[in-house]
Amino acid sequence: MATSEFGKAVRRWRDRVAPDTAGLPAGGRRRAPGLRREELAQLAGISVDYITRLEQGRAANPSNQVVEALARALRLSTVERSHLFRLAGLALPDPETVPTHITPSVQRVLDRLTGIPVAVYDASWTLLQTNPPYAALMGDPPERHSKERNGLWRYFVGPGIPARRTPEAQQSYETALVSELRTTAARYPADNRLQQLIADLRTHSARFAELWEAGAVGYREATSKTMDHPKVGSLTLDCDVLTVAGSDLRIMIYTAEPGTEDAERLALLTVLGTQNFVTESH
Repeated sequence: MATSEFGKAVRRWRDRVAPDTAGLPAGGRRRAPGLRREELAQLAGISVDYITRLEQGRAANPSNQVVEALARALRLSTVERSHLFRLAGLALPDPETVPTHITPSVQRVLDRLTGIPVAVYDASWTLLQTNPPYAALMGDPPERHSKERNGLWRYFVGPGIPARRTPEAQQSYETALVSELRTTAARYPADNRLQQLIADLRTHSARFAELWEAGAVGYREATSKTMDHPKVGSLTLDCDVLTVAGSDLRIMIYTAEPGTEDAERLALLTVLGTQNFVTESH
């Protein structure tokens, strides 16, 4: 059970995070140099009221997901994150489960790459965080607990991916997705949520089940994607995925060749922002 020390720690670390380091405007006079409660709520995807009750010691038993989201939004180090879990009365996530902690260094990468779409996924291809250009390109991400935050679920069961591919490229892409998930499942055998995801995919997607049972093996290549965006039209972007050593996170980055119409359209998107755009996966 969370104690008053949990709330004090959240408040202390909230005061430490300058708005500009979190990609937020400073916005006029402030009583404290750090984040306002509503800003922390925005970054963590938690209601302002709940954060208020946590800080005041009036809310007990925050979930693992809430503590993880707070640790991420507050830019906590590995040691600080562990301390926050202990203050919440929670065990740290099992090392044999898929890591979801975004380290401060990865968070800085996300904060600094302000002009191009960037997203961070875990090893099961569940979306952890995006920056504003990514949301402008792909649409606002699904709710934190939605199955559609997982890229494989969105592709095989959900609304799909609007990127245009040849049939050969599509088959290669599907094979790579299933192969990567198989590798992740072998690496994190104690992750019950991952096992449930696989079971649900096999139940609800005949194509996934076919590839899984066939032992599909493949790998993801850096590719270009052509997408039809409702605001700027067709644009072709390079998609690169970087794996973070030690945390198994995936950083997905979209870029366009400088001086091209695609680059101009991508720049326009960062100005337009998000307005009910189509959600894309990876």
